[in-house]
Formats: sequence, C-alpha cells, structure tokens
Amino acid sequence: MNLGRYVRRTAGHQPDAEAVVCGPVRLTYAELDDHSDRLAVALRRLGMDRGDRVATLAANRAELVVTEVALYKAGLTRVPINARLGTAEITHLLRESEARVLLSDAAHLDAARAAVPGTGVETVLGYDGPSDLGPGYTGTLAATVREPVEADCSEDDIAVLHFTSGSTGRLKAAVQTYGNRMALLRKSVMSGATRVGPGDRQILAGPVTHASGMPLMGIFFAGGCAVVLPRWDAEEFLATVERERATHAFVVPTMVNALLALPTARDHDLTSLRQLVYGAAPMSPARIRAAWELFGPVLCQGFGCGETTSGVLFLTTEDHRRAIEDGDEELLLSCGRPRGEAEVRIVDERGTPVPDGEIGEIAVRGPDVVPGYYNAPELTAESFRDGWFRTGDLARRRGDGYVFIVDRKKDMIISGGFNIYAVEVESVLHQHPGVYEAAVVGVPDARWGEAVHAVVVPREGAVLDETELIAFCAERLARMKKPRSVDIAGALPHNPNGKIDRRAIRERYWAGAERRVH
Repeated sequence: MNLGRYVRRTAGHQPDAEAVVCGPVRLTYAELDDHSDRLAVALRRLGMDRGDRVATLAANRAELVVTEVALYKAGLTRVPINARLGTAEITHLLRESEARVLLSDAAHLDAARAAVPGTGVETVLGYDGPSDLGPGYTGTLAATVREPVEADCSEDDIAVLHFTSGSTGRLKAAVQTYGNRMALLRKSVMSGATRVGPGDRQILAGPVTHASGMPLMGIFFAGGCAVVLPRWDAEEFLATVERERATHAFVVPTMVNALLALPTARDHDLTSLRQLVYGAAPMSPARIRAAWELFGPVLCQGFGCGETTSGVLFLTTEDHRRAIEDGDEELLLSCGRPRGEAEVRIVDERGTPVPDGEIGEIAVRGPDVVPGYYNAPELTAESFRDGWFRTGDLARRRGDGYVFIVDRKKDMIISGGFNIYAVEVESVLHQHPGVYEAAVVGVPDARWGEAVHAVVVPREGAVLDETELIAFCAERLARMKKPRSVDIAGALPHNPNGKIDRRAIRERYWAGAERRVH
C-alpha cells in the first residue's frame, strides 16, 4: 500500500494540470510528483526509514502539501503541529512523537529554536531557507537527484499522529494508520458530490495540517486542484472563489459567520461553487439559512473527528433543501446520517443501542476509525471498546436515521473549530495567586460558535480583574484557549459529591439558545 502512488499516476495522466495553488505558488501534477520525490529521497538520506516521524510547524503553504505527499511516498509518519500552539506544547509534541526531523517556516523558527532542545529532533529544515537550526528546503530539493519513491506500507503502519486536546488537558495523539488514510481517500471520492476531479477546484480555508487538509489525497486521486488559502480572510476567500472558479470548499462555522458579516459578500460571483462543506463546530439554523441565501443550494455539513479520520455523519445538500424549502425544520439541528463505510450507533454505557428518540453516546466503528491513542493505553481502553470508538457526544437518533447531538459527556468546548478542554484552562487559572476556585464553560458566541468563559472565585482579600486574568492565561496557553470573558463570583455551585457543577453554570448562559451544544 502506498498513498503517494496516486499522485504519480495522476501526474502521468495530466502532468500540466494544476494540483496545488497557494498564494503566488502554482504547482502542476508533474511538479508535485517531482518535488515530493526529491523530498522523500532527501529524508531517506538523513537516515529516515519507514515508520520514522517527521514533524511540521508552519502556516499554510504549498510546501506543506508537498511534504505530506513525500511522507506518504516514503512510508514515514507525519506529525503535524498546530502553528498556534505555545512552546511548551510544541516541545511536548516533539518528545511524545519521537520526531527526528522538523520542517518549519521562518515565522516559527524562534518557537522551534526554543522547543527542540531536549527532544529527539536531529535536523530542522527551513521552508524559507537555511538557518542556524539546519538547511533550507529549496536548497535541499535542488541538491537532491530525483528518484521515484514508493515504500510498501502495511495497513497498520502509522501514517499520521493526529494530536488533539485531551480531557485531562494533555495533548493526545490519535494514531491514524495508512489503512485509515486509505479509507479517508475512498470516503472522499466515492460520492459524486464530494469527488473533486479534473477541472474541479477545492478551497481549503483552514490549516491543511488538520481538518482542512483531510480532502487532499482524495483530490489528487481524482485529479482535481487543491486551492490552499495561506491564511483565513473572509474577503480573500470570496475573491478566491471568483478568481479560481472554485467548485468546492471546506470551512468551519466561524468562517461562515465572517462571510455573512461582510457587506461586500454579494458583490462576488460565487456561481462556480457546487458544494460548500461546513463542520468542526455547530452552526445555528438562522446562520445556515443565511448561508443558503448567500451561497445558494450548495451546503453540506460533516461530523467527525481525528479518531474517525474526518466525517462519518453528513447532512447533505438535499437534506438542507428539505429543511429550508420543504419545511422539515428540525433537520437543521441534525448533524446528518452515516455515509461511507463507517457504522454509527447511539449506545448506552454498556454499548447497547438505545431506542430511537432516547439519548445515548455516539459510537463509531469502521476502517476509518483509528486503533487508539499513541502511548496512552488507559485512555485507549476508555474510549475504544469492543471495536467501537466512543465519541463522548450524547445524541438521539430520529426514526429515519438522522442524528441530533444534545450534549457532551465531557467538558470540551469547540471554539472556531478548535477543541478546548475546560480543565486545561482551569489549571492555568488556579495558578493565579488571587484565584480560589475556577470553572470554565463554553458559552454561545455568534462568531466562534462557542467562546471560552471563566467563572472565578477570589481568594479572601484578593481583588481580581477580568482583563488581567485573561492576560495571565494568554501568557500560558495557546491564544484560542484563553478565556474570552470572565465573571467574578462569590461561590460556585457544587453537586452532592462536592464537585463543581459545570452543568448548572453552563445552563445560565445557554438558556434560550436556539441550538444547544452543552
């Protein structure tokens, strides 16, 4: 098995067709095949062998796409690091993954310089040129004689260590195997609606190291073009749709909110779009209707996670039409029905499916579900039972198969498509000398879907300031994890076992909200 061979095959069919567009960079399939071969050879000459780990730390750029293809060709394990993480988190990921090579852009070299000592990283390749940490990417490729690379990988070999926040506040890695990634490829191309073939162009608006990059190999398999935005900008997204005549796009609800707020949104020609997929966070029915009016009948919602290697439940464009035009309004509160190879059940604690209409936990199994978490047997045993992955999402199933999320078992907050755990933020707040007790919950936010909100109780005699507490957290957490607002309280509610009752706190902020997530 080798995922990279499909890039080589498409390059043979249409060498001059564009494969990747990112800012001023435009790569044909022949160039993508050539560059990824050269990088694969260069990594092998650095002593990297099948299964070894290569990390990336960079904002969106064409070289990240080349790197992903090169790692697949060489049978290496990709360790994508969210470019918004702090130094301590980057160090943890490098150590935990046992990465030996890191590729970084210039904007993150200082973070790399601070994070690499004490890890297993031996070489740092600079996307923007050589540095004191190691050689430059372009020079390395130019000095490497191209050889076709195609490692024979097993389905169980690790393709990606997909790090995400854990319920303990510790970043954990879902082990995405080459078999999982092959299932993702099949999932991307098996439907005519999601297949991005010759002449089609899909905009990837978020970080391609994470959810936004999931369609990449499906695009290359089918012969389409991936249009990667170097950074998110609502006006530039619409201009790119018009300029590139984009046919497909993937966005998170935060981006949709920004697009709807643009006074110039209707000035752009968006008629080329055939499908706009949104996911990674909830979106209110009112926003969905507004997006339908702006973009037309092209919306599709996906529900999934790193453990399921992208979406497993889909609310199709036809589902949206039924809800908006035919009066089945409840559908806009659904995350859809299973599609593809994954099986989805709503189960009780024992794993037994609950009757339609009753609330249980979403459980998934299939070839796209990962085998577990890296170096975390206890967490794996907790979340993966009898072949099923327990998502932690509480939901009900309608008689016709549509799934409706009603709550979460754990205190995860999804803000702007990023997963944030309350305990991680609370642990930082508790480091503040003036904080006696703290609770963090997600609250409704028109822009982010949910916003991180803290309720804190001061120590006796201490005077707390909201702005100072937010700044305190910002120094110790990734930017998206800091509280957006803080309430100072005299006490927090506790349940009969003496634990802070987050549900009671959350209810105050979600009462009357149109779409409940927590």
